[in-house]
Amino acid sequence: MTEFLPVPSPRPTVTYANCTVSAIQGFRPLHLDLHLPPGDGPFPVVLWIHGGAFWEGSRVWMPDTVGPHRFHERLLARGYAVADVDYRLSGEAAYPAQIVDVQAAIRWLRHHAAALRLDPRRFATLGESAGGHLALMAGFTGAGETAIQAVVNWYGVADMTGFTEAIDPGHPLVALLGGPPAERTDFARWASPLHRVHAAAPPVLSIHGEADSTVPVGESVQLTEALQNLGVRADLHRVPGAEHCFDGYADIGGLIEESADFLDDVLKA
Repeated sequence: MTEFLPVPSPRPTVTYANCTVSAIQGFRPLHLDLHLPPGDGPFPVVLWIHGGAFWEGSRVWMPDTVGPHRFHERLLARGYAVADVDYRLSGEAAYPAQIVDVQAAIRWLRHHAAALRLDPRRFATLGESAGGHLALMAGFTGAGETAIQAVVNWYGVADMTGFTEAIDPGHPLVALLGGPPAERTDFARWASPLHRVHAAAPPVLSIHGEADSTVPVGESVQLTEALQNLGVRADLHRVPGAEHCFDGYADIGGLIEESADFLDDVLKA
């Protein structure tokens, strides 16, 4: 098997850029950028998974509401390595390509953990919107070399089976699932974090705006309750007045710090 070795990066805060983690015939290569904090390590790892309704965005993109609040710098200051990961968008491939790609990044990071000064026993996913869904799915379906020890979900879709009525053919879930969820109910269930919870799932923190009109806060409420009913640690912060991407909320930096507090509690205790 070809080894895809990291290349030192000239960009600020990025130690290794454009690391090829997967080269699937017929598709573009999938990359990650790795940010390392000062020190010798081994460092716990946070995989940042971008949103964009599954059909847009990239690993170097962040919501306008979040971008100014020094996401990477805050996590690096807390001693976390941060890996920004690619995945195929729904116009390139339908689900489960996206979670396969995230797991390829997890596998690559574990394979190179010693050389990169990473701690393979402390991996977390943190995603927003579509990335929140993938962060949850990585946590609930990972095992062995793809295992995840903590999940931070920012306003991700938890239950795709909730879209029971006819939806526009241009809806992002139609492209993701290869058809309307109402016509692919078994597949939509299989692709939904809510229906993949189990008693051995890693701890989960969900942060969700109470005014979110794109992904209603009820998605995170249901997920949290389902995990708690199984005895899994599941914390929920309902952010008052916040729309999707925390739009309208003043202290987004505080939400990043809250996410890091949760990771500290789970991964550094």
